[in-house]
Amino acid sequence: MARLLTALCLLAMLAPAALAQPYPSKPLRLIVPFPPGGPTDIVGRLVAQEIEKGLGQAVVVENRPGAGGTVGSTAAARAPADGYTLLYGSTSTLAIAPSLYRNLAYDPRSAFAPISLVSRGPIVIAVNAEVPARSLKEFIALARRSPGKLSYGSAGNGTPPHLAGELFKTVAGVDLLHVPYKGGAPSINDLAAGVVQAIFEGQVALIPHLKSGKVRALAITGDARNAALPDVPTAAEAGLPQYDAHFWSGLVAPAGTPAEAVSTLNAVLVKALAAPGLRETLTRYGLEPAGNSPQQFAAYIDAEIKRWAAVVAASGAKID
Repeated sequence: MARLLTALCLLAMLAPAALAQPYPSKPLRLIVPFPPGGPTDIVGRLVAQEIEKGLGQAVVVENRPGAGGTVGSTAAARAPADGYTLLYGSTSTLAIAPSLYRNLAYDPRSAFAPISLVSRGPIVIAVNAEVPARSLKEFIALARRSPGKLSYGSAGNGTPPHLAGELFKTVAGVDLLHVPYKGGAPSINDLAAGVVQAIFEGQVALIPHLKSGKVRALAITGDARNAALPDVPTAAEAGLPQYDAHFWSGLVAPAGTPAEAVSTLNAVLVKALAAPGLRETLTRYGLEPAGNSPQQFAAYIDAEIKRWAAVVAASGAKID
C-alpha cells in the first residue's frame, strides 16, 4: 500500500508538468471571415505562413464568410481562449461592424485579445476617365454644381469603400449618389465602363484600370505619395487634408488568451513584418506593413471604432 501511495503521489506531481507544455504544442487555426481569394484572405494566408515558420507548428486557415465578416468573427470570439484559435480581422469586422449591425454578437474591444496590426492600405479617390475633372478640386467643384447627380460605386452597403465615400462626402461637403454592388470587382468594372463616375477603393484593385486609361486617380490617402502611384497626389496635396483614412487588417485572438501566447505570436509577427520578404510582398499589394504591440493595436482598434461610428451615423447605414 505504501508503494502504491508513493507512486500516486509521484504521478500527481508529474501531471501538471506534463500538461504545462511550451506554447505552441499543436497546430493553430486561423479564421479568415471572408471568402478565399479576396484581399483579407490573401494577406491572412501570408500571415499564416509566417506564423508557421516562426512557431514551427502548422496553421490551418479556415474561411468562414458571411454577413460582412461577422459570422467568422463571432465564431472566433466564442472559440476557446487557449492560443490555438486566431482571427484575421479587418476594418470591416473590428471597426465598422459595431456601428453597422444592430445586434452584433461581439464587441471587438472586449471579445478579442489584440496581437498586432499587420497592414494598412491607402484609399484611392478615382473617377472614370470621361469625367471632366483632372484634379480633386475640379471633381469637388463638379459635384457641388450638380448635387446628387454624380454617382460612386462600392462593394456593398456598409463596406469600407461605401463608408470611405460617405466620409468623403462629409469632408468635401458634396452630395454623391451611392450605388452598392455585390462585391468590389463589379463596382470597379462599372466604374471603368462609365456606369458610375467615382469610387473610393484600395489601389491594388484599381491599378489595372488606371494603367488601361479607363480610370483616373485623383488623390490617395496617407502622409506621403505611394510608390506604386508616384504621380498621384496625397489628399492633403490635392487640397483635402481632412480626408485621412485607411483600410487595415490585423491579428487577434479570443479574449482571455494567455499572455504568453499573445506575446509569442506578437514577437513572431512583428519580426516577420520587419523582414524584407513579407514587407516586399505587402508593398507589391499596395499595403504598408504595420506591426505594433498588443497595447498599441488595442488603442488603434478603439480609435478606429470611434472614427467609423461617426461616418456610419452620418451615412445612416444600418444592417439588421
